[in-house]
Amino acid sequence: MKNNYDIAIIGGGIGGLMAAHRLAELDPSLSIALFEKGNPLDRRICPIIAKKTKTCIKCKSCAIMEGLAGAGAFSDGKYVISTEYGGWLTEFLPDETVIDYIEQADKILINFGATTERFMPSNELKKLCLKYDLHMSQAQVKHLGTDSNFDTMLNLIHALEDKVEIHTNSNVTNVDKETHTLTVQSKGSEQTCTADKIIFAVGRAGSLFFSDWCEKNNIPLHNNQVDIGVRVELPSLVWEDFAKKIYEPKIRYRSKEYGDIIRMFCFNDRGQVVTENTNGVLTVNGHSYRDESRKTKNSNFALLSTTNFTQPFKEPIEYARHVASLANLISGGSVLVQRLGDLEVGRRTDEKRLRQGTVRPTLFAVPGDLSLCIPKRQLDNIIETLHALDQIAPGTANYDTLLYGIECKYYSARPRCNEFEIEGCPGIYAVGDGAGFTRSLSQASANGLYVADLIAKNV
Repeated sequence: MKNNYDIAIIGGGIGGLMAAHRLAELDPSLSIALFEKGNPLDRRICPIIAKKTKTCIKCKSCAIMEGLAGAGAFSDGKYVISTEYGGWLTEFLPDETVIDYIEQADKILINFGATTERFMPSNELKKLCLKYDLHMSQAQVKHLGTDSNFDTMLNLIHALEDKVEIHTNSNVTNVDKETHTLTVQSKGSEQTCTADKIIFAVGRAGSLFFSDWCEKNNIPLHNNQVDIGVRVELPSLVWEDFAKKIYEPKIRYRSKEYGDIIRMFCFNDRGQVVTENTNGVLTVNGHSYRDESRKTKNSNFALLSTTNFTQPFKEPIEYARHVASLANLISGGSVLVQRLGDLEVGRRTDEKRLRQGTVRPTLFAVPGDLSLCIPKRQLDNIIETLHALDQIAPGTANYDTLLYGIECKYYSARPRCNEFEIEGCPGIYAVGDGAGFTRSLSQASANGLYVADLIAKNV
């Protein structure tokens, strides 16, 4: 590690990698350091996926959530080419600018091996949804695949290695906003360095660190939204028509009982449910592979109820973590799974009932009762929405449909900024999911490229 760099990037997810790629491309003379808390990509091996264990053993660095390429490395690899969803960049930039940068990032990914295949929007399916007061967002979608996305990101990282200093297992614990001094813990020791420009690209796993840093430095933050719900798993045939035509059915529903918004998204055709460890709290997510031999007979998707808190409550992230922690507590340090039918008749799912079901779980989870940890309002919303979705995909609300908990999406507290430069912190920028600007691979990529262009003009 050198004493000083032109640019330091904190976080090696897709936003940070795209920023590094663009800066190195625009000016090869720049000294750029990228610090990543987790492992190199080729050393990110989850013991569950490697079939070394059935349950999460809480590795020091969660291979699913942390490491080079970020949480997106092992995601389903959906690349959304739209401004209808995927983040909030359109609150800062014109729609056409956001799409332009999403397309620029897509070209970069294609150069490193990503597919060119796109699923196109379908007005026919959108009309079907509207018939039942379900509102489907439209987008061009690319399914990179959990496996192919890994290879693409590995190629991108290898291309950066002789242009950028990449420091893995290097945890940035503080940034002095006045002196631009970074404190880095690496290999059991603490080191410091300075950088003329700094980019926070910490991703979902670094959101708590970033919000804490902002609060310590008196930087105004805004975010009181949280999404709490379940990961739904069912036979792939149920949603096959949607998967073949558009791949990603992203649907909003407003509950009749409470008037709340519930979102169906993160659809994984013939995929598997996985466990994530974020700062010690276990939640669930979904993966899906392009390789036919790795596909399953099930599909899964997130179904989450959105809550927007008002004053005086200011800790939506802690609220979501608390709900997820309850599920961890009840399951004995794991995640829960319950059949929809059992939930609706008010009884827990046990191992015998789970075995009797017609849907074979793709994740080893503890059979239990989600009503003991998910608040009633959110649970009512989820059940009502499943029956609404059953109108367009019959079989969604079957007795044996599996619900895993908890899945939650908490949106990082967004700092007050100007052109993504943090207020009161000249030369310090924030991008991506960890800063509350995006919530997708495509918009995080676009955000990284846009900020890199801004910095390149002023270096």
